[in-house]
Amino acid sequence: MGLVSQRRQLLLTVSILAVCLAGFSFPSAVSYRRPPSRPDVRVSRRLDDDGSTPQQVHISMVGADKMRISWITDDQTPATVAYGTSPGDYAKSATGTTSFYQFDVYKSGQIHEVVIGPLHPDTVYYYRCGGNSARKFSFKTAPSAFPIKFAIVGDLGQTEHTNSTLQHISESNYDMLLLPGDLSYADSWQPRWDSFGQMMEPLASRRPWMVTQGNHEVEISTPPFTAYNARWRMPFEDSGSTSNLYYSFSVAGVHVVMLGSYTDFDPSSAQYKWLQSDLAQVDRTKTPWLVVLIHAPWYNTNKAHQGETESVDMKKYMESLLYNARADVVFTGHVHAYERFTRVYEDQADDCGPIHITVGDGGNREGLATKYIDPQLEISIFREASFGHGELEVVNATHALWTWHRNDDGEDVVSDSLWIKSISSVDSCKV
Repeated sequence: MGLVSQRRQLLLTVSILAVCLAGFSFPSAVSYRRPPSRPDVRVSRRLDDDGSTPQQVHISMVGADKMRISWITDDQTPATVAYGTSPGDYAKSATGTTSFYQFDVYKSGQIHEVVIGPLHPDTVYYYRCGGNSARKFSFKTAPSAFPIKFAIVGDLGQTEHTNSTLQHISESNYDMLLLPGDLSYADSWQPRWDSFGQMMEPLASRRPWMVTQGNHEVEISTPPFTAYNARWRMPFEDSGSTSNLYYSFSVAGVHVVMLGSYTDFDPSSAQYKWLQSDLAQVDRTKTPWLVVLIHAPWYNTNKAHQGETESVDMKKYMESLLYNARADVVFTGHVHAYERFTRVYEDQADDCGPIHITVGDGGNREGLATKYIDPQLEISIFREASFGHGELEVVNATHALWTWHRNDDGEDVVSDSLWIKSISSVDSCKV
């Protein structure tokens, strides 16, 4: 481990201790105190479950036509998935792997992962996990062409606000969920990961969830991200990445890049070199849209999380890569509020730069970041400290509709919306 990596690990460890002891997130250069915290909602397993019953089932896309099915059991059971296109008719099956991890005195259940396919696009599949046939599931694959709808939400946690957010997302008829970090807010207390898995299962077992890590996934462990990497394995190898913390994939004309705020990102790092290579291979005639997800925002006018190296330095090193690749939108979390910027590059409005949108308001227990820097910058178009989620409906190769749905009133209210034109269709921005 190099000197830079050692320093980063030390900073992360100190920050995690601050989270665990004081209930705050990473320290900010601007004095900021969150509103009162909100307790977690604990979701327990069903009373009729036994040691072979699949729990915490979630799915993620692998390549163009496969799906990874992940679940946990108490006992050692077969890592097999039976599936088909008719209820109760499981004509095909696949076998995968089983693992577990140790975290201090905690030992996880048996974590099973099975990749199934090839699958047809935009098709409902019915499946069951392991040798226990008591629980049956279904999912729908993403379409292979436009239109496609993404649900996008960050900093979920597991509170009553989270429940409201998930309910609204479930009603949106989305094809895939994208999450820019901070999933369970376990903060090293591993049973919270189990509760989070149970809470997400009704949605995450029916549509692919593609996630990246945030600061709350680091936890006090050696190596870092032990629980996150074991429980939420993403298809990083398919994009040539060597780390589960950053990867990319393409779906229905959209190339999605998931970056890691909490691993090395300077020009000598593996992530930087991977991103250079990945962006160079994007064919905008096949994937006219380029969407990026990062946890720590590069643009932020909230008083929370100002001056952090994960934002400031990552922006310094990587912003030009995304600009030169003509990224369309960058979604971030971390700040527990909503904010949308205009197209921007190097702190100035730029018609060929990406739109930056912060959606770190999924429902975490730490509360909302309610204090903003005034006067509002011209590049900051809309900001609101409310819980909610976003939806990106990519209609065709040139246009997409973005809507942000506030849920503070217990109802799904569209509070911000914007029609976005793809940069690849703008002649003046072509490179």
